[in-house]
Amino acid sequence: MWGTVGASCEAAYSAAKSGIHGLTRALAKELAPSNIQVNTIACGAIDTAMNAQLSPEERLALEEDIPACRFGTPEEVASLAWDLAHAPAYMTGQIIGIDGGYI
Repeated sequence: MWGTVGASCEAAYSAAKSGIHGLTRALAKELAPSNIQVNTIACGAIDTAMNAQLSPEERLALEEDIPACRFGTPEEVASLAWDLAHAPAYMTGQIIGIDGGYI
């Protein structure tokens, strides 16, 4: 999600994520004539090792900012990836968010 909204003190990370969005859209245009879809999943806070360093207080503060009031699970992201693998061929160049309503 930082590729969409950016994050204070996370400029390099936000720029890298934003670059993935641009790459997705450019490759979608380039590869559509070959019937190849290119889409991106933009994750919000997901309960992974990346977030394991958060203190209980930091995690709670993040969860309180998420309308779903919790972190997503890797299984939820995997389910979305599975669905995208079976998406209509006309769906390409999309950035699909899975963030509990954060954005």
